[in-house]
Amino acid sequence: MNNRISKIPNDVQDRTTEAWQKLCNYVEEIAANGADEFVPRLALGNELYSQIYTLPESIAKLKKVKKLDLYGSNLKRIPPEIGQMESLENFDPYTSYNLHWFPYEITKCKKLKDSRISVRALYGNFRNRMKFPKLDHNPVRYFGDQLKCSVCEKDLSYENTNQMWITAYVGTDAIPMLANLCSKACEQKLPKPPENYVPHPHKGGADLIQSITEYW
Repeated sequence: MNNRISKIPNDVQDRTTEAWQKLCNYVEEIAANGADEFVPRLALGNELYSQIYTLPESIAKLKKVKKLDLYGSNLKRIPPEIGQMESLENFDPYTSYNLHWFPYEITKCKKLKDSRISVRALYGNFRNRMKFPKLDHNPVRYFGDQLKCSVCEKDLSYENTNQMWITAYVGTDAIPMLANLCSKACEQKLPKPPENYVPHPHKGGADLIQSITEYW
C-alpha cells in the first residue's frame, strides 16, 4: 500500500517551449481538419512529447475527436476543457503514471465509453489506496485567474470555489476527479461513488478513511 500524500503541482507547464508551441499548433490543425483522432506523441515525436505535462485549454475545439491517445505521456494533469470534446468515445492515457486524478468535467463527455488508464497510479485506487492530497492545504489552480463550476458552469474565482474529490466511473474505469463547486446544491448533484470507494465527496488528507480490500 502506498501511504504517501503527494503535493499537487501547479503551473506544471513551461508555455514558451518548442514542445508546447508545436502541441498548440497540432490542436489547431486537428480542429481545422476535423480529424477524429488526437495523437500528440506521433505529431511531436518522443523527445518533445516527453516535455508535455498538461494539455492546452484549446482542446475544447476538438469537437470531432473520437479518440484521445495519450499513451506513455508525462502528463500531470488534464484541463477541464476536456469536457467540451463532445464526440470523445475512447480515452487512452495508459502508462501515463503521473496522472493521479482527472477533472470532473470529463463526465460531460457523454459519448465516452472506452478508457484505458493505469489505475494503480490513481488516488484512492482499490489496489493500493493511494491517499488523496488535502485540498484545503493545497488547492488546485488551472491556467488563468477564472474557472467555472464543474457542475453548472457558473463563473467562479479561486476565492469562492469549493474544491472536492469524487470517484466515479468514466468509460470502463473508476477514477478520482476534482470538482470545482459553486454551491451545496451542485455538490449534491455529484454522482454516487462505486462500492468500496469513499462514498461521498471529500477534501482528502491523511485522516480520510478508505475501504479496506484484499489488495491491502
